[in-house]
Formats: sequence, structure tokens, C-alpha cells
Amino acid sequence: MELELSAVIGFSGNVIQGLILHPDNEHIIYPLGSTIVVRHIVSRVQTFLRGHDQRVSCITISRSGNLIASGQQTHMGFQAQAIIWDFNTKQPLQVIKLHKVLIQSLHFSPNELYLASLGGQDDNMLVIWDVATGKGLCGSTVGHEQGFEVKFYNSSDSKLITVHNLLVKIWDADYVSKKLNFQAVNLGNIKRQILNVVIHPSDRFAYVGTRTGDILELNLETALYRRAGPARKLFSQGVQCMALLPNGDLLVGAGDGTLAKLGSQNLQVKVQAEVLGGPTSISLTSDATHMFLGTSQSNIYFVDSDELKAELRNTCHYERINDVAFPLNYSEVFATCSINDIRVWNARNRQELLRIQVQNLECNCIGFTPDGKSIVSGWNDGKIRAFLPQSGRLMYVINDAHRHGVTAIISANNSTRILSGGIEGEVRIWKIGKQTQTMESSMKEHRGRVWAIQINKNNDLAVTASSDGSCIVWDLRSFTRVICLFESTMFKQVLYNPDESQLLTTGSDRKITYWDTFDGQSIRMLDGSEEGEVNALAITREGDYFVSGGEDQRVKLWSYDEGVILYEGIGHSGSINKIAFSPDQRNIVTVGAEGAIFMWNVPQANPQ
Repeated sequence: MELELSAVIGFSGNVIQGLILHPDNEHIIYPLGSTIVVRHIVSRVQTFLRGHDQRVSCITISRSGNLIASGQQTHMGFQAQAIIWDFNTKQPLQVIKLHKVLIQSLHFSPNELYLASLGGQDDNMLVIWDVATGKGLCGSTVGHEQGFEVKFYNSSDSKLITVHNLLVKIWDADYVSKKLNFQAVNLGNIKRQILNVVIHPSDRFAYVGTRTGDILELNLETALYRRAGPARKLFSQGVQCMALLPNGDLLVGAGDGTLAKLGSQNLQVKVQAEVLGGPTSISLTSDATHMFLGTSQSNIYFVDSDELKAELRNTCHYERINDVAFPLNYSEVFATCSINDIRVWNARNRQELLRIQVQNLECNCIGFTPDGKSIVSGWNDGKIRAFLPQSGRLMYVINDAHRHGVTAIISANNSTRILSGGIEGEVRIWKIGKQTQTMESSMKEHRGRVWAIQINKNNDLAVTASSDGSCIVWDLRSFTRVICLFESTMFKQVLYNPDESQLLTTGSDRKITYWDTFDGQSIRMLDGSEEGEVNALAITREGDYFVSGGEDQRVKLWSYDEGVILYEGIGHSGSINKIAFSPDQRNIVTVGAEGAIFMWNVPQANPQ
């Protein structure tokens, strides 16, 4: 049975022109890993197009908005597929396979009969497909220089333009003799890596953006270079995306986070604005008064076209997420941590409530104290930092808590103690006073990274899982080892069964193991995954069900007693790093290496 996906927080901002406003001005479409999300702007209802098995590399929409095409990346030596979707039914119409490894760019012809696809640098093929049948009509290699984008002319179904490293080619498709003929645009002595193209509605000239940071204007009728701009003021880190306004002005997004509007007469900057992350997609509304802007740091802005005033509409993590945590018995908010920041989210409307940034550091683990008065976090500079959950203000820092980084953290149930684990295997207990933080004990028995810590209900036992192949149960009164569990695996997660008679562990051997807490014997082993290690486990409050996830990118809901998979959730496109049940037991939150947060509905009835 498939696990029902209720919502997603995330947006792959590094896909060029990946954020698309549908021509009905009511939906935005964007890729998230291997999923394509269609979201209603006002009601925020999300639907998902799922058919790719790896990261979506490009996406385009037809002029009427009835068709969407998306291409993906795959492993070396394999064929990457492109899918044509019907927007109204949200179902795939055609699956196209020909290009090797990567599909770089896709574009529909003006009358929506044809689709042009351009392969990546391992493929370098340009193919035109019949949309109705999914069959290739004609194709050609584009030469040795890698192609970056393909575009049909605005009013011709047989003329296209491709941009390359150092080259621009104008193609003429002959559908009768099934040939593609090209004419190279004469750029004179200009050498540029050309990344993108916009064609003027008249089809007489086009603008291309370069990695150098300037814009070239080309005459398409004579295939000659005309001029470049802006003079003496290049865009830093290259021109990532462009769009044309109806009055002829050009909108440009640069890699350093600059959004600029250039006048069509002299290609000089009229207005410019700064956003977080380099803009990678510009999608204009149908009246061109506003636009949606997607950036490489996965922010979505709503910008007016006149003064370029940017209003932040949506945010999410743009790097791998390491941990997720709910406060005790409160399901309305949860926190996630990633590189550079911790974010607190509203679980109902999926909006970001708070962002705590610590630049150039990575947060490995996070937790709420049981009284809800602070968020404790472990960082890769070896410090434990605690923040206030509403303002995000720093409460205290424990310096040098662990050499090389804090990797696991949990607050004991009376909020006066914190247990932490480090990269070198030590487990330390900290006493948290009003003004002071002192170390009560340091227990060094693990020889590898501590991946997880759990505490029992009475606060007198803790269990730690380490990558050295051992799990140790500690007595928190005498600070000594009670039991040690050994297995030839790198343990990633350990859990107490709610009645505390058993432990559940998982790790790099893909097994999920039940252990007896009395004598430390393994009771039962399950195969957690066919391929790839299992990174994360979470268990319900009653202990009837548990969830696992890992490098096979699937969320699996198991029956604890029977040891069988009841439901599977597909959606992640990177490995799953952490899983949490919401305290009301209605949702499962999974976070992954692609920077996405997936929220799944817990099935209320058993499928048997």
C-alpha cells in the first residue's frame, strides 16, 4: 500500500527556469528532487507529478498550459527519460527515452505539436519529438561544444535556436525528409560560454546570456552578432536566467543574487534589486506586471516588474537536512537543521516561523527541551548552542563540547540535563543551571561517531548508537555501562520500544534488529531495505508501528509485532536522513539529503 503524501516543504532552486507560473495565473509548478509539485497559489493545495526516479534536471510548459514536459538525470551509461504530462489530469502522456545520462533542456513548439530536447554533455543530441505519439521525428548531434538551452521560435514550428559553449546555432527542422540543418551565428571574435537565450516576439532578434556576465544581442535573420551590454558593468557570477517584458526591456538574474532590468535601447541597467541566492528562474504573470522568482537558495519571491520590489513568498532548505524534532506533546510546530541554519516551521500551513543562522557552520542535530523553553543543537565546530524558540536569540553556548563536532543531542526529561555525543565517540552529560553549564560526566567507550542517543522514561538509563558497531546502555546515576550490544554494522539509529523491554536498531547492514534490554541479546532481524543502508527509525507512542527510511529513498511503515511492511511512501530523491512522528501520531515528517521536508499522513486503519 502507498503512504499518502500530505504536503511537501521544498523547492529545487538549482534547476534553471525550474519555477514556472502556469498561464492560468493560479498555479506554480516547480521540481523538488524527483517529484514535480503543482501548487495552487491562493489555497496552497499541492498535487504531485511522480514518474521520475532521479533528480529532475529541466522542466517546461506549453503555451496554452495544457502540457508539461520534464527531463531527469540518471547514472552514467543509462538513458535519461523525459515525461510529457497532461496538466489537467496530472497524468503522464508520453515517456521518452533516448538521451544518455542527462536531459539539459526541453521546449514545446508554438502550436504544441512538437517537443525539442537537448541532451547533456555526455549525449549532445538535439531531438524533436511528436507530442501526440511520443516518437522521435528528427535528430542531430549538436557538435562537440556542450549545449545549454534549446528554444523554438515564437511563431515557427520548424525553427529553433540552441546555445553552447562559444557557439549559437539556428536550426531548421525539415519534417518531411526528417533532417535538422543548422546555421551558426557569426559572433566575430567574441568568446563566451553562452548559458541561455530569449527570443523577441518578432523572431527577428534574440538576447543570449553568458557566464562572463554580459548579454549579447543577435540578429536572427542575418545570423550576426549585433551588440553587447551592459557596457563596463558585467553581472557577477554570470547571467543565470532572463525574461523579456512586453515593452522590450530585459529582466536578468545573476549568480550573485542580483535581479536587474535592462533598457532595450542601450542594454544599460535601469533598476536592480538584491535577493537571497542567485536567481535561477523568472516566470512572468500573463499581464507581465509581476513575476515569480526562484533562487539557488530555494527561495521563491513575488516581484513587481516596474520597481523590482521583491516579496518573499516561500522558503526552504537548499542543502541536506540533518535532523528534525517536535516539541514534547505539541504537533503544531517542528524544527529542522541544515548547513548554516535551523528553521522552525508551522506544521499546519507549512510556513517558516523562525530562522536561526550561524554562518559557515553545519548543524548536525537538534532537539527541544521537554519544558519547551529552548532549542538545543549540536554543531560541527564542536559547540552546543541553545536558542530561544520564539525569538531565536542565543541563550548559551557550551564551547568545546566535543572535538571535531557534536553529532547527537537529547535533553533529559526534567530539562536540567543534556546528553551529547561526538564524532570521536565520547558521550557527555551536561548540567544546565540558570547561568552555568557544567559537565557532569564524560563516558568514553565508543571508538566511532555517536549517531543517536535515547533516554528512557525514568531518566536513569540512556542508550547510544555508534558507527563502531556497538550500542551501549548507560546508567545515568553511576555513569557506567550497563549493557553493550555488538553487531558488524555502523549503527545509525537506536530506539526504545515504549514499554522499554526492547530496543530497535538499524544501520549500514540494511537490517533492522530487535534487542532484549535485559540481557542484550538480539531477538529478531528484519531486512530493512533491498539496497542502501537504513539511516532513520521512528516509533509510535504505543509501539505498534515504526517507520524506517534510508538510502533507498523510500519511507516504510512497519508493523512492530509482525515485522512486515504495511505502507511505503515514495517521493524523496536523496537519502532520508531523519524521521519523526508528530506527537498527535497523525503525521510522519521525513527529511532528506536533497533539502526537502516531506509530511505523510499516518493511515488510521490497518490495511489487513
